[in-house]
Amino acid sequence: MQVDTLSRLNVARAASRSVCLVTAIPDGEQRLVYGDDRAAGDPVDDEAWEACQRALRDDRSQMLENDAGRRFIQAFNPPLRMLVIGAVHITQALAPMAQIAGYEVTVIDPRRAFASDARFPGVTVETDWPDEVLERLGLNHRTAVVTLTHDPKLDDPALDVALRSDAFYIGSLGSKRTHGARLERLRRAGFDEDALARIHGPIGLPLGAKSPAEIAISAIAQITQALRASR
Repeated sequence: MQVDTLSRLNVARAASRSVCLVTAIPDGEQRLVYGDDRAAGDPVDDEAWEACQRALRDDRSQMLENDAGRRFIQAFNPPLRMLVIGAVHITQALAPMAQIAGYEVTVIDPRRAFASDARFPGVTVETDWPDEVLERLGLNHRTAVVTLTHDPKLDDPALDVALRSDAFYIGSLGSKRTHGARLERLRRAGFDEDALARIHGPIGLPLGAKSPAEIAISAIAQITQALRASR
């Protein structure tokens, strides 16, 4: 790999940008393609550009063969992260499901009686205020934010941060009435309808879920749907 290509690849990954390395076979010529800005990367034909988009969307490198020859499309995505506001029963089911699906999970709740390592073994737990944690961690296009507390003092500030970010998924627990009241508070905070439409509420696909585990299943299903449609 050329030093310049390696340097640009490392810079992109450090900035949490999705990129593809396109390697021609057998001569080894390499080009870097940015998933969010075609003009910023090296020039490639339309078929290679589309192959890069598929590879990034599917989190899977692939081989492309066309009139331009054989090329290996290597996908580099930032890690998937799920930031869950509220150390509640649903979170106890959702966190391990998300880990199995490949997410780095962080549970955020300043209520230390709920947010304990004993209740969330193997999961990162933060006990600062949710908006402070989200600001500190930073949110990108590979981040899902889920609010589950029903408490506006915790959920609303987190949603404020999430709506100002590139998070690919934002979801909030609550009935339609609860969600309506939530949207009205956020309108008063200055968010327009396009921004509010990003919030999936009530959270999850309409599976008729009742138990915490079933609600977690519906949530992870909806998050997966949003991830695969995000490009």
